[in-house]
Amino acid sequence: MIEVRKLRKTFKDVVAVEDVSFIARDGEVTGLIGPNGAGKTTTLRILYTIMRPDSGVALIDGHDAAREPQEVQRRIGVLPDNRGLYPRLTAREHVRYYGRLHGIAPAELEARIDALVTTLGMEDVADRRAKGFSKGQTLKVALVHQPHNVLLDEPTNGLDVDSSRAVRDMVRRIRDEGRCVLFSSHIMSEVKALCDRIVVMGHGRVVAEGTPDELAEMTGQADLEEIFVTIAREEAELKKKATFEALKEQLDA
Repeated sequence: MIEVRKLRKTFKDVVAVEDVSFIARDGEVTGLIGPNGAGKTTTLRILYTIMRPDSGVALIDGHDAAREPQEVQRRIGVLPDNRGLYPRLTAREHVRYYGRLHGIAPAELEARIDALVTTLGMEDVADRRAKGFSKGQTLKVALVHQPHNVLLDEPTNGLDVDSSRAVRDMVRRIRDEGRCVLFSSHIMSEVKALCDRIVVMGHGRVVAEGTPDELAEMTGQADLEEIFVTIAREEAELKKKATFEALKEQLDA
């Protein structure tokens, strides 16, 4: 399970994330959506331990990402939007490398590599260098240690129809195995097809949260894209009003 409690992260004078809290549960796909600059990627980077929050806590299975990064790294599989494989290593070499980092004994590791290559249908790419891998192939390598918690940032960005479908099928299998998936995407049809719950971010904050049906009831819109637009518009109006009131207070003072 992934739990975020009152996260705050700033970059000089820019507040990227402010008071963000949500839970992504086991056996569910939780969607993290919002416009560019909403704070989604910053939140994900805190969860997979490459950033530290200014305040608040990001927990993976109860372990603090800032204080227990190695324990958290054992429990997560990550596919960031910029991929992250070493282009000169083969898929098999990547798995061997990550297995050693996780402290798996050599004999057990080799047996596990062979079994996972077969299970994930990677025979055709297992001994190819990662340079030029499709995103679907990259995803298989990133998740080959079978992490309980999976964090995906735009996993189908730039994929063709067949590859996108393969990634969605893999996400569903991970969910059906009782694992936790936190999934960020700008493709609303994909979010609707995959997500059990949705967290909407705007201006660094969580502005709405619920199942697709709950968000539809909240906004009076049936289509997820319209739900997103409605929430974003309302949040922009609230922010504009707050900015106006703050300026008015300064002038009155």
